[in-house]
Amino acid sequence: MTSIDPIVTSAAPVITIDGPTASGKGTVAHRVAKALGWAVLDSGALYRLTALAAINRGVDAADEPAVARVAETLDVRFDGPHVYLEGADVGHEIRREAVGNFASRVAAFPGVRQALLERQRAFRLLPGLVADGRDMGTVVFPDASLKVFLVADVVARAERRRKQLIEKGISANLDDLLRDMRERDARDTQRATAPLAPAADAHVLDSSNLTIAETVQAILDLWQASPTY
Repeated sequence: MTSIDPIVTSAAPVITIDGPTASGKGTVAHRVAKALGWAVLDSGALYRLTALAAINRGVDAADEPAVARVAETLDVRFDGPHVYLEGADVGHEIRREAVGNFASRVAAFPGVRQALLERQRAFRLLPGLVADGRDMGTVVFPDASLKVFLVADVVARAERRRKQLIEKGISANLDDLLRDMRERDARDTQRATAPLAPAADAHVLDSSNLTIAETVQAILDLWQASPTY
């Protein structure tokens, strides 16, 4: 199997925001990108889209070759807030917990990660990119201008996710979310390929007691203080 190539070269600056599920990195990444006038990459959406496509095709989450083939042929399109899979808007559907749990399982497969690697790197265009995920700073963009690892207490993250789901009209039980979140954290941090961990040169930012606006400002302050700015 082809190994993941960690070398990336591009003139476009990149800010990576990695962290565990429901750490707020997606919302924060979009706001940082908007403030800078840059593009944004929600890498988790690509894994969720792979998961949804596999589920729709009846592919088992344990079948790595089959899931990797799904990732290689993924028919997706991003249009602002809309996410399309095979022509259908699935922005709401990919946020279901069942899809997220499937995505967390298949994200451990080297074949799946390799299939999505170049698709993610293709988002790197001028004037710049804010990329959020779990291995943006360690694997996908190891030469990023600024790397942030966003953390938050698991209870705070579960409460955030519950609020998000309820706002979208999806029922959610806090105890179930806590259990799923702890299981996903364990899978993400313990997987052999691209485990969830801060890059050696990442700034670790705890957002447990910060508002979204405060977290965004903290990252913008880090960017303004960086040598690349």
